[in-house]
Amino acid sequence: MKNNEILFLPLKAKWYDMIDSGVKLEEYREDKPYWQKRITEDKKYVRFSYGYTEKTMTFKIKNIRKGIGNPEWGAPDYPVYIIKLGDRI
Repeated sequence: MKNNEILFLPLKAKWYDMIDSGVKLEEYREDKPYWQKRITEDKKYVRFSYGYTEKTMTFKIKNIRKGIGNPEWGAPDYPVYIIKLGDRI
């Protein structure tokens, strides 16, 4: 796994814990220039950090698409990038 294949995302405790427990199966990022540069096809993995600490977890990325996500998982009511999580590594 190369660093250029990893999308690094810090999360708030609530979302980190939901992903860690297997409840939340996707993560969201707004469709803005900042994320348009970072969310590319060469990203194969996503590494979540617990805020800006060293506590992390890594997943394969199943796919990335634009759409409306689950509001119970923190998605807004407008289209965003939906990062669908695969297996945990």
